[in-house]
Amino acid sequence: MERCPLRDIVVGVKGAGEMATGVAWRLWQANIRRIFLLEVPRPLAVRRRVSFCEAIYEGEIEVSGVMAVSAGDVSGVQQAWEEGEIAVVVDPQWSLLDKLRPQVLIDAILAKKNLGTRLDEAPLVVGLGPGFRAGIDCHMVIETNRGHNLGRVILAGAAEANTGIPGEIGGYTQERVLRAPGDGTFTSPLDIGRLVRQGERVGMVDGREVGAGIAGIIRGLLRSGTEVQEGVKLGDIDPRGEAAYCGTISDKSLAIGGAVLEAILRVYNR
Repeated sequence: MERCPLRDIVVGVKGAGEMATGVAWRLWQANIRRIFLLEVPRPLAVRRRVSFCEAIYEGEIEVSGVMAVSAGDVSGVQQAWEEGEIAVVVDPQWSLLDKLRPQVLIDAILAKKNLGTRLDEAPLVVGLGPGFRAGIDCHMVIETNRGHNLGRVILAGAAEANTGIPGEIGGYTQERVLRAPGDGTFTSPLDIGRLVRQGERVGMVDGREVGAGIAGIIRGLLRSGTEVQEGVKLGDIDPRGEAAYCGTISDKSLAIGGAVLEAILRVYNR
């Protein structure tokens, strides 16, 4: 496997949602500074306050002291690095991989399946969660399922299969997640950080009500005016009611970010 000094590595990340952001943030804290994230034109991240993909809409976003900016091309990525920022690029076809040639590529899309990541896309390719097989379509897989194996680095085989059940928070799983009752445009007068009662209307999808399944604080919510399909996650309610949790990276994301850092050090810290 090709190696270069740890301080010089370029890290590419497919996706810029909550999990990808946690990974990029943790690598940044470890002084890995040449990081770029590739996203679709209209990302559907519900935890927008802690998702670097918001830079696509706003131009820039700061998450726990780390700044990410929208970059249109290779020169924009390099300018972001020079200014001490993470670059976020709209590139659903991942065309910049051939131009930036990262030493590390992380698939953090969390699609529960492989959307096209290949072993030969970088000297070190890491896949997060189910859909990847270490040694076949990536070099290492990171377990993303909550529980005893969360954050383990898998060198052979795959992560646990998708359960379809959201992680438990405060004793709730499915009940805390807001989902679209049908296709249409999601609208909401509320914002992240708002306390809601059980049954309270959080928003609408083309006239169909979206109600809170439990009482708590809105930890994540799609942008009002977003086009959605039936069943898409619109947001989540945190029964713990802690406002600070809305703007900080989750324990799960930090654990997975630490596992990715371990994977990189296994190869480049020799």
